[in-house]
Amino acid sequence: MAIFTGAGVAIVTPMKEGTKEVDYDAYGKLIDYQIEHGTDAIVACGTTGESATLSTEEKKEIIKFAVQITRRRVPIIAGTGSNNTKTSIELSKYAQSVG
Repeated sequence: MAIFTGAGVAIVTPMKEGTKEVDYDAYGKLIDYQIEHGTDAIVACGTTGESATLSTEEKKEIIKFAVQITRRRVPIIAGTGSNNTKTSIELSKYAQSVG
């Protein structure tokens, strides 16, 4: 059973300039832009490179924010992969609970 058909976009996680903080305003704008222009699914914490540098808590907040801002307009695919199996399972369970 397909979760979606079409194109899914891995959204880069923008950081506030000069800080180590996620820029949620910019992140929300990126997600809205993609949806408004026909993206069929959003990948949060996907393969854009910064995922390896984010803490587990940051990943959870980013996934939760993506779910909230999309308001079920498109599916969210949570990038929960990790070099640590326990962490990957924890993130997967969390993503399922907020989705």
